[in-house]
Amino acid sequence: MRSRTGGMWWGTALEAPGPGALARFYAGLLDWHFGHEEPGTTVVAASPQGPFLVFQEAAGYQRPVWPPVDGAQRPMMHLDFQVGDLDPAVAEAQALGATLAEYQPQEHVRVLFDPAGHPFCLCHDPS
Repeated sequence: MRSRTGGMWWGTALEAPGPGALARFYAGLLDWHFGHEEPGTTVVAASPQGPFLVFQEAAGYQRPVWPPVDGAQRPMMHLDFQVGDLDPAVAEAQALGATLAEYQPQEHVRVLFDPAGHPFCLCHDPS
């Protein structure tokens, strides 16, 4: 986008029934800091320049279903995080409030759900 210049922020927005609680989960998971918080919106950031994750309150929020099921709320996106060792990374995420998905489609990836039910993946890349 030509109108963007250096230092302009960017990020991904996730809907949640409680944006502050979900932001605290991801801040702990990623060791990021709070960038901004106001009623209905909380932002966490890797650094003052980003990237950012924005959590917005959503009335009538429905948890996505994984794996997808016809007629149910599908995941519209998910976040992937590379990790050095799957088992300790899964344990850390669970200690913060994540739950492990029953269906695991790949040996080197673990699908988990954040406290609002969004799926995310911890990926071990041995190369």
